[in-house]
Parts: sequence; C-alpha cells; structure tokens
Amino acid sequence: MDEGGRAVTLHIGLTGGIGSGKSTVAARLAQLGAVVIDADRISRELMAPGSPVLEQVTEVFGCEILDADGALDRPALARRVFGDEEARQRLNGIVHPAVREEAARQRVAAAQRPGFAGVIVEDIPLLVETGQADRFDGVLVVTADEPERVRRLVEARGMDEGDARARIAAQATDAERAEVATWTVDNSGTPEQTRAQVERIWADWQEKLGRADD
Repeated sequence: MDEGGRAVTLHIGLTGGIGSGKSTVAARLAQLGAVVIDADRISRELMAPGSPVLEQVTEVFGCEILDADGALDRPALARRVFGDEEARQRLNGIVHPAVREEAARQRVAAAQRPGFAGVIVEDIPLLVETGQADRFDGVLVVTADEPERVRRLVEARGMDEGDARARIAAQATDAERAEVATWTVDNSGTPEQTRAQVERIWADWQEKLGRADD
C-alpha cells in the first residue's frame, strides 16, 4: 500500500477454458504493460530433460512418458492421466507446487523492474479446477461459445471434434468459472471486440491503482 492507502500492485488471475482464446487476451495485456506470468510456460521449463520435476514425474509414471531423446512426450503423459483422476492428482501434486514457487519468484522480480506498471497477471488454465481464485486481487475469465471453441481446436490444433469436446468437458464449466470471475472477456466475436473489452478492463485496473490520469 502507498501512503494514501492505495494498492501499488494488482495481482490478477487469468483463466479460461481450452479454445477460449486466453492467450490472445494475455498478449494484449502484456502490450498494455502487464507482467504476464504463464503457468504453462513455467511447467514446460520445469519439465525440461534432466530437471528434478521431470525425474519425479518419470518415477511415478514410468519411462514411457519420455521420447527417444529423454524429453517429455506430452501426448503420452496426457493419455496416461486423461480420464484417470487419481493419476491426474498425483501429477498435479508434483508439478503445481513447483510452478507456484517459480511464479512467486517471478512476481518478486517483476515488481522490482524499472517501469513496472503495477499489474501482475498469472495465466493459469486450471485456476478454477485447482481452487486458486482466493490467491488473487481478482480473476479475469475469458469465455467463448462452445461451438466456436470446438472450431478453433479442430482448425488450429488439429483435434478431431470428439476429442475437442472431451477436452472441454474435462475442464471446469462456464458456470464454475463465472462464480470466481471479477471481470469477463467474451472472446466469441471479432479481435477488435475482444481488444476493446481488454482495454476497458485495463483502464479499470489503472483507476484502482490511482493511475487513471497517467
């Protein structure tokens, strides 16, 4: 808090279902000045060949989750845990604490950078599923109509329609995300419509930080 009692940093959680276009919103927030901490990117880095986290995961799930070069075979791991709640929980119990520790380190470093704009956004796909909403000053949820999400997954990621719908069904529902949402961006429309929503939210954050006139 500053001398006037205003928050000098906003810590925002960003989430959305697969195919909602959350990465588009994260990219625009970064352009506006937010520090974006990407949980998926951290997870990938922590699972690099030879890393302690990957070694733990391999001990639990076996060498069949590795490719010929000793790197993580992500599709193989996904097949191993998809639809197996116990396996998924075991994986999360290894990976999530390590990701949160690294995210905390990045938050501290970000707040010390020259020109820090006062907003740290943690991009966490499974924020709702892992019960993390209370960690943040607010949660921004990105939504899109399910047919549009399915289309994106089929066209952009090469999934078949059945797989796309199964991936959507395996995540939190729209209603569950709405329960924790402080702000919502509907990314079903045009890029211009999405950008306008993000910019309005950014202006709200700057007002909360006392920087509306900056």
